[in-house]
Amino acid sequence: MPRPKRPRCIMSRPIIKEFRPEGVEKKGEVTLSLEEFEAIRHIDFEGLDQSQAAEIMNVSRQTFGRILKSGRFNLSNAIVNAYCLKIEGGCYTMHDTQQEHGRHGHGRGHGRQGGGMGHGRKKS
Repeated sequence: MPRPKRPRCIMSRPIIKEFRPEGVEKKGEVTLSLEEFEAIRHIDFEGLDQSQAAEIMNVSRQTFGRILKSGRFNLSNAIVNAYCLKIEGGCYTMHDTQQEHGRHGHGRGHGRQGGGMGHGRKKS
């Protein structure tokens, strides 16, 4: 059984959720996950390198490369084949700009802040 994915940190949701080719009968549909969208945004739109973008998304550089490759394939598949492109789903958490020092909350306690989940502390 594969281990569960660690949620990828997403800065913001896209403005739109779907692109449809104009003047063509609907042939098919491709889904671009939110982490794939975020990877493409960081690299192709913002011009970051993969190491910087991987750090922002809280994944390894190798994992980031796989997310980017998959996202680019899905995007090009939709364009080349005139498919509808939907942007949705994935394994992610939203980055909270209110948290100090760039820490990311993952909705499961407080992540690695403050030494973890109380390990090593004795109750008095």
